[in-house]
Amino acid sequence: MIDVPSQLAQIVHPSRILSDPSAQAAFQSDGLTAFAVKPLAIVVPQTQAEVIDVVRWCNENSIPFVARGSGTSLSGGSLPCADGVVISLNRLNRIIEIDIPGRAAIVECGVINNKLTSAVEHAKLYYAPDPSSQQVCTIGGNVAFNSGGAHCLKYGMTSNHILSMKVLLGDGTIVHVGSEDGEGVGPDGVGLIVGSEGLLGIALEIKVRLLPKPESYHTVLAGYKTLQDAGRAVAKIIASGLLPAAMEIMDRLSMQAASAAVGAHYPENVEAVLIVELDGSVENVTAERRQLDELLAQSQATEVLTAASAEERAKIWKGRKSVFSAVGRLSPDFIVQDGVVPRGKLGFALENIQRMSEEAGIKVANVFHAGDGNLHPLIMFDGRKPGELHRAEELAARIVQLCVDLGGSITGEHGVGMEKRQFLPSMFSPDSIDCMKRLRIACDPLEIANRGKMFPDAEAPALTFQGLHPLEKSGIASRM
Repeated sequence: MIDVPSQLAQIVHPSRILSDPSAQAAFQSDGLTAFAVKPLAIVVPQTQAEVIDVVRWCNENSIPFVARGSGTSLSGGSLPCADGVVISLNRLNRIIEIDIPGRAAIVECGVINNKLTSAVEHAKLYYAPDPSSQQVCTIGGNVAFNSGGAHCLKYGMTSNHILSMKVLLGDGTIVHVGSEDGEGVGPDGVGLIVGSEGLLGIALEIKVRLLPKPESYHTVLAGYKTLQDAGRAVAKIIASGLLPAAMEIMDRLSMQAASAAVGAHYPENVEAVLIVELDGSVENVTAERRQLDELLAQSQATEVLTAASAEERAKIWKGRKSVFSAVGRLSPDFIVQDGVVPRGKLGFALENIQRMSEEAGIKVANVFHAGDGNLHPLIMFDGRKPGELHRAEELAARIVQLCVDLGGSITGEHGVGMEKRQFLPSMFSPDSIDCMKRLRIACDPLEIANRGKMFPDAEAPALTFQGLHPLEKSGIASRM
């Protein structure tokens, strides 16, 4: 049997080969903390050359690997393999080039999302994708899962902001996809790699598009007596032709969590709040503001609060973006889903989620990108109690299936990962899934890159629930 740590120590310095229990504990889960797997070793390269050598060694020895950034995946997408290695990419964090006139930058995969914006804000530019974890998540991870964020309604997902990439495929081959200006001809290599969840390889260098910072913002927070009223307000705004930069909804539990965590303030006696943000030139925002004010006045909002300064705007967004972590104050464990429903069916979906929550006797906090129907129900449970994880997973499965039944998607930005593999056939035909597999094998014949993810028949890692008991005993692994 291969001594993996000692072999890897011939490629990178032994001090950057981690195999002790404390290191494994730090890397055995990602943002989906219910599941944990201890890898054979964790390797921490400092250069692209080291990453290339490690992947080629893995390919030569048929050792599976998982490329990991900050581990913020919420679908188990960066869960290790028990018989494989984790390649931690956080030290590949160079901003290689900033092209101010061309509004672009070339970064390594380990660059933190909002640090890129910090590096170009002096030129009044910014990087648009803004997932809630943007203070810690990496550009490489955003590429893997095609991350969006609160402002994806107007500005799109990660895929809309990638011009080109240097990619290390699972078999050790290096390829370049995309073009300098993003207007290439032929097959869409960028579209293939973005959102492939690490199954094809690792994006080592990424050329991203930068945008000019909007001249003006108008941010409002409106309170509603019911979630359904807030959902109907979203449909009314979209139907009017107005295109806000962002529209987000939070329910009462989400507001309670954000208030406790970061001191956010919300209207009293409401069950939901809707955050709407307009941006652009002063002239356009002024005109759109009048239209938005009329729409909100017609939407049964009980109270409308307007951010009067940049500081008040920041507080509104701080509250919204704190919710995922803040829910930990309300529940020891939670599962967050990210199914998508058509905007016109948003109210119906929320009514059904509320009903399912009551039937299951499980609290669900709802926060979501309302403008594109991307739901984020946070299903609360206590994993220390026998059967609680199983019940939470059953409720999560019902919500995902509801999204599919309503003509939506099983995932909007978190990816399929480990968590939603069994739902892939409900979205895609056998021929489509077979095409995906053939593409994967063309890039990674041994299927060592992020093995066990996305496909329902893939061999899963040896999962455990926080190391307490095998999931197989609970029956969950058979459903994944």
